Amino acid sequence: MPTNSHKKKEGITRRTYCLLLGTLTFLYPLYRFIGFNVPRQPRIITISKAVPATGFITTSEFILFDRNQKCWVLSRKCTHLGCKLTYHEDRDILECPCHQSQFHAETGKVIHGPAKKPLPFYEVEKRDQDPFYTVTI
Repeated sequence: MPTNSHKKKEGITRRTYCLLLGTLTFLYPLYRFIGFNVPRQPRIITISKAVPATGFITTSEFILFDRNQKCWVLSRKCTHLGCKLTYHEDRDILECPCHQSQFHAETGKVIHGPAKKPLPFYEVEKRDQDPFYTVTI
C-alpha cells in the first residue's frame, strides 16, 4: 500500500509567516511617516487698544475679557461644529448661532448643548503700554 507522505499542511506556513512579518515591518514606518503632522507654530497677536468700559474686545478668532482684576481670552469657535460664537453681554454667555450651544463667559464651560467640550482658553499677557495685550493662539 502506498503511503501519502506529502500531505498538504493546513494553516500558515513558516514562509508565509516570515513574508507577512517582513511586509508589516516595512509598512509600519511608512504608515507612521504618511500620518505625520507637523506641529502648528503658535501665533502671537497684539492688541494696541485698551479694553473699553464694557470689559471685552471681540476679534474674529477670540474674545478678550479684562474685568474684575482678571484678564482672559476665550476662543470664538464653537466646539460642536466650529461656528462663530456671539457674546451676549446681558446674560454673560457666548452663544452659537448654528445650534444654540451656550458657554459661560468666565469659565468657557458648556451651559446648554449640543456642544460637549468647553471653549479653549488662550494665553494672554497684559501690559501697561502699547501693545496693551499679547495673545498667543
